[in-house]
Amino acid sequence: MKLETNWQQKSLESLEKKIWPVLGSDEGSNLIKTCNSLRKKQLQEFTTEDLRIMIGQEIGLYFLIPLAIETLTDNLFAEGDYYEGDLLKSVLDVDTKFWDDNKDYWQQLNELIKNRRQEIKEMKFGLSKFDNCKHRQ
Repeated sequence: MKLETNWQQKSLESLEKKIWPVLGSDEGSNLIKTCNSLRKKQLQEFTTEDLRIMIGQEIGLYFLIPLAIETLTDNLFAEGDYYEGDLLKSVLDVDTKFWDDNKDYWQQLNELIKNRRQEIKEMKFGLSKFDNCKHRQ
């Protein structure tokens, strides 16, 4: 699937053509409410923390991983609300199947981290899901 020219000006709901139901004030956890709300937000307005949350839940990966790679290109250890590198950790923890199905994204991220793997290991970020991808062999 090729991304539309103006894809960053749209929400995940618009891009995926899936509308999640509006939750009542007493429905769902804070995380569920946050994810529900973020699906309605234009991607160009996503913060590092927004990316970390949604990628951590493996929601909208096809659209959010390119944004995360842009952020990580500027600062590999970009920080959301928790700690230095929390976005990178969420990206590296994405299921191997996503990387298997998206070789271009895998190659872009691999290029970013190839000379910084020791730093990543020292931060105790797991690389196994990323490294177990079929493109690594």
